[in-house]
Amino acid sequence: MNEKSDILIVCLYVDDLIFTGNCVKMFDDFKKEMAKEFEMTDIGLMSYYLGIEVKQRDDEIFISQETYAKDVLKRFNMENYNPIMISIPIEVEKKLSRHVKEGPIDRTLFRSLVGSLRYLTCTRPDILYTVGYISRYMENSITYHFKVAKRILRYLKGTIDLGIFYLASSDMKLVGYNDSDWARDVDDRNSTTGFVFYFGEAAFTWTSKKQSIVTLSTCETEYVATTSNVCHAI
Repeated sequence: MNEKSDILIVCLYVDDLIFTGNCVKMFDDFKKEMAKEFEMTDIGLMSYYLGIEVKQRDDEIFISQETYAKDVLKRFNMENYNPIMISIPIEVEKKLSRHVKEGPIDRTLFRSLVGSLRYLTCTRPDILYTVGYISRYMENSITYHFKVAKRILRYLKGTIDLGIFYLASSDMKLVGYNDSDWARDVDDRNSTTGFVFYFGEAAFTWTSKKQSIVTLSTCETEYVATTSNVCHAI
């Protein structure tokens, strides 16, 4: 930062360099200085980084992981399966358990699938709850759990172009929504809290997390979820 409060922000990941700021001249000077010390290639305006694609136009920004999602479908041989076009990635009444009598599966394969899906939640909050749900069974996964994970992949195929849309707005109010299920985890009877916060019209933070206590009523589980939501807002 110089006397005129021009700002240059630099991010480094392995051998990739990203920088942004508010002064074009600083960009040029920085690139010239870096070129003196390192062999570098300028690939221009960032549009794809770590699986995240950014499309910007006037006062709109759209962030997605469409290409990465297609890579995940291909990696797990799901690119030719029929997509699921409904609005949710898991059946409403589906409840998972550690005690279903089915054969085990390759745990490394299952963990790789869950890890890939978790990374997709960076721009796909619609799958966060379900991905968190199946993540609980990585240590003792069976065919039953793998089928649910494959359903998420079919849902992704049917919604491959979804992402997060940011639009410039003068109405910049902070708005949060929260909800919970009640004792959906049939193994320990814990509920799950979920919330999402908007600043203006843009969703910028979200979570889905199993509650640490066993609640005895729907009212109590909603109270725990609301308390978590308020703490996050503060």
